[in-house]
Amino acid sequence: MLVIADASARNNALKTGAIDLMTDVDKKVAHLLKRTPGVEVLQVAGTFHDTMLMMTDVAPYDNNDVRLALKYAVDREHMVKTILRGYGSIGNDHPIAPIQKYHAKDLPQRKYDPEKAKFHLKKAGLEGHTFKLFATDLGGFQDQAILYKEHAAKAGINIDVVKKPADGYWEAVWLKEPWVMCYWNGRTTVDWMFSTAYSGDAKWNDTHFKHERFDNLLKEARAELDEKKRAEKYFETQKICRDEGGTIVHMFEDWVIAASKKCRYVNVAGNWNPDGAKAAERWWFA
Repeated sequence: MLVIADASARNNALKTGAIDLMTDVDKKVAHLLKRTPGVEVLQVAGTFHDTMLMMTDVAPYDNNDVRLALKYAVDREHMVKTILRGYGSIGNDHPIAPIQKYHAKDLPQRKYDPEKAKFHLKKAGLEGHTFKLFATDLGGFQDQAILYKEHAAKAGINIDVVKKPADGYWEAVWLKEPWVMCYWNGRTTVDWMFSTAYSGDAKWNDTHFKHERFDNLLKEARAELDEKKRAEKYFETQKICRDEGGTIVHMFEDWVIAASKKCRYVNVAGNWNPDGAKAAERWWFA
């Protein structure tokens, strides 16, 4: 396994046969790689999702009307089309991906609604307020934040995108500033994801979300053997997260990987990259 930080160098290495498999294909050039002889580009839906994290115990994000205003102010379809070049799907403000068991597919999809955003912002008494959103070049955060700023402006919401260096972002910004750009690889199960970052006692609860009903449901679902009852409990946890949580989950990114056509594989997994982090075990050569 090799680390090739430069995107152009990675592409050239694959084209020349120096490497056989490349992860993290730049979505801007994926269409060009598709035209390369001997190369195949794979698009795999997974659990990776982009987020904007609001600390629910820090003003003004301790007001759920503020959180709802900011959730309604993002044009998710435009984000997927522009940032991901279509390699992904819209999020619904909870971290459970459409590919996962117990995904709440019947939960109404939150859509871009500037009028609702204005309503909640006015209800919170923060018309004219400028919100600071911390971002960096890492993971396309800055591009997402700037595009979101344009979406929010149509709802009368002012956002100041504060750029921070990529080096040290996780140490100096994440878990430190009250509203930040972030992403998560996701987890294989509902319980694993929520227990890692959303339950009240989670070490990486990056929005400081504490909700007694949510925590109780999570514990009950973990022990529930009846599939229908378990699904109902997980549905409610996702609804609580969507309607009261501090996380804007605006889109799920597909894994885009490129491989030599000499490679063989079956049922490529999307819970990690590449192929559930097991390509070295599961793939072979023709």
